[in-house]
Amino acid sequence: MSTAVVAGTAVLAALLVAALTLWCVTRVRRLHRLHVRVDAARAGLAAALDARARVALAVAEVLGPAAPPDLRRAAVAARALPAPAPDGRDPAGSRAAREAAENALTRQLAAVRRGPGEPAPCGDLAEAEALVVLARRVHNDAVRDTRALRSRRLVRMLRLYGTAPEPVYFEIADPEPPRSPARPHVESRRSPTVM
Repeated sequence: MSTAVVAGTAVLAALLVAALTLWCVTRVRRLHRLHVRVDAARAGLAAALDARARVALAVAEVLGPAAPPDLRRAAVAARALPAPAPDGRDPAGSRAAREAAENALTRQLAAVRRGPGEPAPCGDLAEAEALVVLARRVHNDAVRDTRALRSRRLVRMLRLYGTAPEPVYFEIADPEPPRSPARPHVESRRSPTVM
């Protein structure tokens, strides 16, 4: 074998190793950014859930006997459970309990009357619920993107995600948007346009 062929093969091998190393470094950086995004979204979701529970307690106080019967209990239960763990690990299984408590609170809040003549905390309730819906969507979008990158074959084989736990979705029922009496729901008769 000539030295030119050996040198060419060595250069080609070095280029392949450099390309693979560069690819791995970019994937590791992307995974790190995605995990940071999931952590930030998880913190935002925890804050939104806590704010909704505080507003629900205020609504229960203001409405008194007119409040749904289990609203106060559901709000206290939702606040008592720990927020989603900052590192994403869930050794005690508290995520499922928190999801169940938040779903119970959502069901109780659906029974609260809302309108122009209702007390101030009832108006804050719509804002708090919208914030929870938005925070949950942001969190679940970040989880989806992270899991998609972690599921790629080379990322799994080379364990580029390191020791970071696989993020999990936070699944709770979205509240039904309130119907305004001034603008009743009307079915559209238009056919959908195709673009």
